[in-house]
Amino acid sequence: MKIAILDAKTLGADLSLEPVQTLGKCMVYDGTEPWQVAERIQDAEIVLINKVKLHGGVLKDATSLKLICLAATGYDNVDLEYCREHNIAVCNVVGYSSHSVSQVTAAMVLALSVHLKPYDAYVSSGSYTQSGVANKLTPIYHELYGKTWGIIGYGSIGKEVGAVANALGCRVLVHKRTPSDECNCVTLEELCRESDVISIHTPLSDDTRGMIGKEQIELMKENVILVNTARGAVTDEEAVCEAVLNGRIGAFGTDVYSVEPFPAEHPFCKIKDLPNVYLTPHMAWGAYESRCRCLAEISENIRAFYAGKTRNRVV
Repeated sequence: MKIAILDAKTLGADLSLEPVQTLGKCMVYDGTEPWQVAERIQDAEIVLINKVKLHGGVLKDATSLKLICLAATGYDNVDLEYCREHNIAVCNVVGYSSHSVSQVTAAMVLALSVHLKPYDAYVSSGSYTQSGVANKLTPIYHELYGKTWGIIGYGSIGKEVGAVANALGCRVLVHKRTPSDECNCVTLEELCRESDVISIHTPLSDDTRGMIGKEQIELMKENVILVNTARGAVTDEEAVCEAVLNGRIGAFGTDVYSVEPFPAEHPFCKIKDLPNVYLTPHMAWGAYESRCRCLAEISENIRAFYAGKTRNRVV
């Protein structure tokens, strides 16, 4: 079988592609520009992508294509309707990055809650040495114990973040598509009003696009810590930027953006250097162990497909 891996660089140079390469003749591309996609998939039976977009315009000449494998859980970069109509199977990978993303989420919340960036800068700049004082306690920080942590989206990642929040002594509120008795489910409005920390873990869909915007931010506490490790477009990035600049959001961290990498005119360029902001390059999913699990799962998806089995099928 012919396999085309279109953006191998996004999986990390340290990761061996052997679990997939042993399955067939493999063409590996570090990255693929939009204008290169059609040519590179033209003769492929299997296409493996992470962030490359596959729409009908580039898929129409890929007459040998049988299977699209996503090195991700989200699949908003694939034209699913076209794939259904043309009998192209699509498989994603679920659950592989839960530990990694929840760890980065917790790290962001903890760092923002104790103002770690300005405290570190105070020491690294030499100001601490020059001060002659043994300690510095400004900016003032507060314990998370007893605070309310709101979680938007309660899949495997949201649940792991909830466990971390519980371990820190937080009250946990959850907003999810289908409320259940397994957690303290509330409306989005109540979560925004009550939470001291809000972390976002919901997939991007028509229902969730822009779900955190100006209206929701106005409901939040002024010192709220907002962290997004889901999808950038789940938030209204302009509204978030404005709220950070106006002090309407106390601290903000995100690993995801509506355009990746974000361009020089992106609103977050206005806040990227602020002491109460952490912006990371879509790395939360990518602990080494997580990426190994992802590739192993892709290999199993391919094996299952050719054995006539249904595994992690989106289409």
